[in-house]
Amino acid sequence: MLNALEILTTVVVGVMVGVEFSVAFFVNPILDGLPGDNGLRARTHGARLLGAVMPFWYIGSLVLGTVWAVAGRHHHGAGLVVTAAALLSLSVIMSILLLVPINNRIKTWTADGLPADWKQQMNRWDRLHHVRVAVIIAAFALLVAALT
Repeated sequence: MLNALEILTTVVVGVMVGVEFSVAFFVNPILDGLPGDNGLRARTHGARLLGAVMPFWYIGSLVLGTVWAVAGRHHHGAGLVVTAAALLSLSVIMSILLLVPINNRIKTWTADGLPADWKQQMNRWDRLHHVRVAVIIAAFALLVAALT
């Protein structure tokens, strides 16, 4: 049973890392290069879509990591899993305190009703997202290391 939990957790966190890495380093830069307000429209749509899904994914990853840490506390790599769970917890805290408030504003924007500092807000979200991606990559790497 522990093996199934280890695999499920690693896959769920790994796919989340892939999605978030893709958003940070490919999708948003591509969208920012689109002409007119097309990139902005796509980012506001993405904020709505991913904003609805990612809370469950982040919290689900944290729960899975925590359950693995508790269930595997006497097994090899337990310290790595505990550290990964702590990093996943940090990613949830970062999301709630820093990224979600900006995302909630972005998803309401229209080309006709942009705040004066909209670019600065998007840039701040991007910078914070890069940090969050680094945190979840580190968590994923620790989970993979714990498997070996």
